[in-house]
Amino acid sequence: MTKSDPTAVRSVDKVAEAQHDGYQLTDRDIQQLALTDAEYKLQTWEDLKAIVEACSLSEENRLEDLKRVPSDLKRYISWSHKTRQEYGTIQAFVLKERLGWSDLAPENPTPFASKDWNMWFQIGRTKINLNLKLLIITLVADTKILVNDWPYGNAPGILHLVVWTKAPIPIIEGPGPGAGDITPESRKLINDFVQHTFFQHLGSENVLWFKNWASIQSVRSVEHIHVLTRGASNEFLERVLGLEANGEMKGIGELEREREGKEKAQNIE
Repeated sequence: MTKSDPTAVRSVDKVAEAQHDGYQLTDRDIQQLALTDAEYKLQTWEDLKAIVEACSLSEENRLEDLKRVPSDLKRYISWSHKTRQEYGTIQAFVLKERLGWSDLAPENPTPFASKDWNMWFQIGRTKINLNLKLLIITLVADTKILVNDWPYGNAPGILHLVVWTKAPIPIIEGPGPGAGDITPESRKLINDFVQHTFFQHLGSENVLWFKNWASIQSVRSVEHIHVLTRGASNEFLERVLGLEANGEMKGIGELEREREGKEKAQNIE
């Protein structure tokens, strides 16, 4: 008897569930679903740096090389299906439950703008001198930083954040080279934001950022960039995320994993 191809079997089950809300199940996703977690190699900081830098230098779009742990990808597809049933779209869930935004009309048409940047910078420096507290830029209501609910399969110690903005981020229109990538002006604007918010507190060697090309975005209608950090203190994260001390820093994916673990433990008992 011929053994069935596990990739083919899983593709039949999963593709239909994934073709919604801008999430496109790629051939690489299908390959991921055929793996066990033990077969998956976690991506190191150097791996991530090579992928992000290749894209930022416009050499090639390697962002599709960023993959989730197979079991997390399965959870994401299952969660997406349930969330679409309840909210209609993933965007509706993100806006209501994660961002708390009732609309996408920006107060400032410039992405990641801050109120009185220089003033907040000076106030922050004073606080650092007096209270040894970190400078955190106060952003307008157009911007929010959250832990990525469904991060890629990265090595321990790497935190994946998402910076959401109501303001549109201009991209290179196609067809042609670089179509779907951000414009040079957008890249400079984002880099300035990341410099002030992350680089000067964590060091540029401990921060990577990227914006998914339009073709591979899972939530296309709400503008966002991804920020990867390592070595960030809880104090910094609580402040940049706008959390109270000991606030929740876990994304939905991690909570879903913990829930499954508890259910399995209870079934064993």
